[in-house]
Amino acid sequence: MSEVFSIFQKDTRLPGRFTSELGARGEALAANHLTKEGYRLVMANYKVPVGRNSKGVAVTGEIDLVALDSETLCFVEVKTRRSDEFAPLTANVDLRKQRQIIRTARVYRRVFRVEDMPYRFDVVTVLMPKFAELKIELTRGFWNEAKFRKLSWESPTWDHFS
Repeated sequence: MSEVFSIFQKDTRLPGRFTSELGARGEALAANHLTKEGYRLVMANYKVPVGRNSKGVAVTGEIDLVALDSETLCFVEVKTRRSDEFAPLTANVDLRKQRQIIRTARVYRRVFRVEDMPYRFDVVTVLMPKFAELKIELTRGFWNEAKFRKLSWESPTWDHFS
């Protein structure tokens, strides 16, 4: 009788465990790929409080990998998936995620006193289908901070209204 009830028992595995294992494997593969591309790894999974959201809840920012590409500091977001059938992997690096990484990178640069060092935001996508070949792609300079800067009234953008 206990065998019958055992199929109805609650799953005791941690939620998200599969995806976190997949993500950890993807980050390790991405780090290896970056090393082969000539990057020097500085840090992995940098987490720091970056402020509060609109509801006043503390927000923690995370950067998957921090690396040096020559003299440029690179903040690297890694996206790992089993399939890209519904959307490209880079679609998950949306504006909200970009803004959060920018905030985290600002804290990193301030804490480690590298504000004057050139930097950029890269993305590594790791496609790990179950029955196909692994595919890793690096996109250097996937985005920059310029599109998040607020326009000032003195900026050249407003000159044509004069």
